[in-house]
Amino acid sequence: MTGRILKKAIFLKAPRDQVWDYLTRPEHLAKWFHAPKAPLVTGQKLEMFGTTSGDLLIWGEVTEARAPEYLEYTFTVKPMGDAVSVVTWWLETVPGGTQLRLEHSGLAATEDAFGLTLALDKGWDEHLMQMRESLHTAE
Repeated sequence: MTGRILKKAIFLKAPRDQVWDYLTRPEHLAKWFHAPKAPLVTGQKLEMFGTTSGDLLIWGEVTEARAPEYLEYTFTVKPMGDAVSVVTWWLETVPGGTQLRLEHSGLAATEDAFGLTLALDKGWDEHLMQMRESLHTAE
């Protein structure tokens, strides 16, 4: 897949299994991102709904879910039209917690699409900070 690639990495004070749950389980995804109706598993249709609106916001397919180290799914939002991108997560145990890496690839690399790239870049920053806050205050 060609195009722009967004890359993010954060450190979380939580074990890898717990971070995995925050990436794949509806009750935890709703705390920092958007809520699917079922846990994310390989081969499953991906549908993420707004936690307040209930509207379908993101759709695709979970192409690989290898607990607790690797998650990949296709990703489309309305502003992308028929375009499909790929979101990949890597979880690595580090002393004191987990390093979480995100790569969002296959984004249009045209000048017209730059606004969407900026919006997704900002959105991922905000969602990752929400994840960090939720995980670090979880009991």
